[in-house]
Amino acid sequence: MFEGSFVALVTPFKDDDSLDEAKLKELIQFQIEGGTHGIVPCGTTGESPALSEVEHDRVIEITVEEINGRKPVIAGTGSNSTTRTLRATQHAKGAGADAALIVTPYYNKPTQEGLYAHYMKIADSVDIPIVVYNVPGRCGTDILSPTIARLAEHPNIVALKEATGELKRASEVVSLCPDDFVVLSGDDVNTLPIMAVGGKGVISVVANIAPADIADMCNAFNTGNLELAQKLHYKTLPLAVNLFIETNPIPAKTALNLMGKLNGKVRLPLAPMEPKNLESLRRTLVETGLI
Repeated sequence: MFEGSFVALVTPFKDDDSLDEAKLKELIQFQIEGGTHGIVPCGTTGESPALSEVEHDRVIEITVEEINGRKPVIAGTGSNSTTRTLRATQHAKGAGADAALIVTPYYNKPTQEGLYAHYMKIADSVDIPIVVYNVPGRCGTDILSPTIARLAEHPNIVALKEATGELKRASEVVSLCPDDFVVLSGDDVNTLPIMAVGGKGVISVVANIAPADIADMCNAFNTGNLELAQKLHYKTLPLAVNLFIETNPIPAKTALNLMGKLNGKVRLPLAPMEPKNLESLRRTLVETGLI
């Protein structure tokens, strides 16, 4: 299930700031047509902290309904509250999601033992595959490789989204965990390097705007065509850089707006892209043939 390109899908909003369900369905169809291997709603790129509980549930429900079994759905269900994470994960399971992406609790700054207990509570309570999401730059908390190895002993904890930016982490986890434990890149710039040390793919921001290229890169590597995988890595590298020129998902939504697929609206406290960065992003989209 966990191999290839999984798009960290943006959440579209109408001009009045309400959830745009029609656009969400269009974006999912765009991903399917582009060959994306799986859909990840309500992650960081989906502005999950800015969604109400009702909206969060609805995005997952729409995604599962629209995919209709054609691709795996990994629903973002993590928060800084174990109780809220448990409720969201139970909902995702009931809605038909194939797995849950659970970020390390942010702001609380739990210890390694607290992180272990948090994930074990969810894994013991909900029978759904769990992808641990480690992104210290956002959360202020870093789940270390030995802790992940402990968690990997639980049958429901099956994968890691590795977004520390430290390439050695993927190697550590691959070496410490069972062979069937999956490591997915959480940084588009590091997808190919992580796959080279045993990773299986990526939960990708770039796939929002270039789904075919990211899927094809993963396919090429997994079928032994390293030359093509490298070519696509370098083709998409400028996108991977420019989509983080401001806080994600501001650039991704702006790019989709420039491509005519979205109004580009982000929800406060995120704000529209600064003009100088907008021009840099526009040039990159032109150079990569997306506009």
